[in-house]
Parts: sequence; C-alpha cells; structure tokens
Amino acid sequence: MPRGPIFQDTYKPQFSGHETFPLRYGWLKKAYDAVSERAGDPDSKAAFTRDDAIARFGVGKNMVSSMRHWATCCGVIADGEGANELATTELGDRIFGRSGFDPYMEHPTSLWLVHWHLAGHPEKTTWYWSFNNFPGVTFERERLVRALEKVAKDRAWPRVSATTIRRDVECFLRTYVAKRPSANASPEDTLESPLSELGLIKALGKRDGFRFVRGPKSTLGRGVFLYALIDFWKYYTTAKTLSFEAIAHEPGSPGRVFLLDENDIADRLLDLEEFTEGAFRWSETAGLKQVLRDVPLDGDFALKYAAFDYKPKKTKEAA
Repeated sequence: MPRGPIFQDTYKPQFSGHETFPLRYGWLKKAYDAVSERAGDPDSKAAFTRDDAIARFGVGKNMVSSMRHWATCCGVIADGEGANELATTELGDRIFGRSGFDPYMEHPTSLWLVHWHLAGHPEKTTWYWSFNNFPGVTFERERLVRALEKVAKDRAWPRVSATTIRRDVECFLRTYVAKRPSANASPEDTLESPLSELGLIKALGKRDGFRFVRGPKSTLGRGVFLYALIDFWKYYTTAKTLSFEAIAHEPGSPGRVFLLDENDIADRLLDLEEFTEGAFRWSETAGLKQVLRDVPLDGDFALKYAAFDYKPKKTKEAA
C-alpha cells in the first residue's frame, strides 16, 4: 500500500507556481534580499508585484513570480504575520544574510539544504513523489507523467490536468538535469539550475531517458544529513528511537531524498554519537538497528549541525 503524506486524505497537491521556470542561479539571493530590505513592512509581498519589480529583478513578470515561489518552497522566505507580509527565515538568514555562510550558493551544503526542502517536504508533489514514491530507477519523461496522472486520478485530486502535470514534470527534470544547449536557445535559457550540480538525476543516451543516481554522496556533509534526519523524525514519530529501516526507506527519509544506499547510511549513523556529543547515537541492541536521541526535537538546533558543513576541512578536524 502506498505510504507517505501524499496518500493522506488531507493532502493538497501542488503542480504549479513556478510558471514553468526551474530554479536558477542567483534567484534565491535576490528574493531573500528583496524581503530582507522590507523587514517589518506589512505590505512586503509588494516587492514581487509592484510595477518596478521587473526592473529590480531584471527578469520578466512571470519569472518574478517564479522567483518568489522557489524562495518560499526552498525555505528561504515565508509568509509573515500579516496577510500581505513576507519574512526571511532562519535558514535564509544563515545562508544569505549579512553574515551568511554562502550568499552566492557556491558551497554544496547550500544545494543539499535546498534539495531537502524541495524533495523532503511534500508541498511540491512532483518533487516529493518522484524521489520518495516512484518505484523505478530508470524512466522516461512520459512514464513519470503517466504515473503522476494515475496518482492524481486514484486520489481524486480536483483540478489537476494532464497538461499541468506534464509542465511540472518538465520543470522538475530541468531542475536536476542540465539542459542540452541548442543553436536557437538564448544564453539565459541554457543556464542550468544549480541543483543539477548534485548529480541526482542523469540523462541517458536514449531520447528522454533518465536515471536516479543512488549511492554515496561525497559532497553531502554529516551536518546536512543530521539536519534532514531531525526534520524527518519530527514528522514521522514522537518516539525517542528511529529505526534504520525508516531512515533508509520511508517516504520523506534522508535515504530516499538523498538517494543513499544502505552502506552509506550505516556509515553516517555510526558517526552520530561523536558528531553530536551523545545527543544522537546508533544502537544495534538485541538485533534492533536504530538511532536513539537524548534531546527534544523542537527548536531550531538542527541548523547548528548543518552549519558545521560550511567550516573548512582543517577547522572541522581541529574541532
């Protein structure tokens, strides 16, 4: 039986909002700055709708809307207290703020965090379902479209058309797979999404063929892995233990979202106790493989662990 939040009766699918544009280089920083500059303004959403927004961002009206969409989905900005207010998030501040770790997204840690917020949270249906529920490793574009159409039909989601799903799948693939340049394409159109650098999906030789790349991820630091583990744990259970099976295979788990194999996951879990000074630890008592925690999951301390991945290697070793 299908598992995960997408198959809950209260789930509301999302197949739009990006205006068919994948996330592009520089967009999250621009969106963050626009909201940060209007901090506390009860009408800060106007930064993306005013007549001068096109000139400010240097893109068309639909791209401005797309920019706001991606910044929201990636956890960089969020709705504020007022109906027309936007605010920066702590994640956005940590990456793009005045003393941010990586304002120009040059570090792979930022890319992994962004990917986690897109594919580890169920709001963006195609992203979440493709990484967490799609049963295959290799696929063609049309197969992914048909599979999502079937899910939409089986779940009786209203107002979900085949055209909308097709456009969303196209945007999804352009987010993770570098677009092949063509003679007629403008330089802007051939710019690939920064998430293509993660190498999570590869184009195959045949037309419209793709492959999810499962296995170790050398640029995925232990801080982001733990950040994702904590985030998943909050949703999955209130218990103080979490099984290896859930961490590796449950929809929304680090194993599924990061496409990790079991050996790599096991290596990362063995490292938890030293990395967290005992707050999280691996256990195989009585044949049960699980992680135990001695801290509550509320609060925002997970970002403290993610921040560790931005430190230079020598600093990490000294620490």
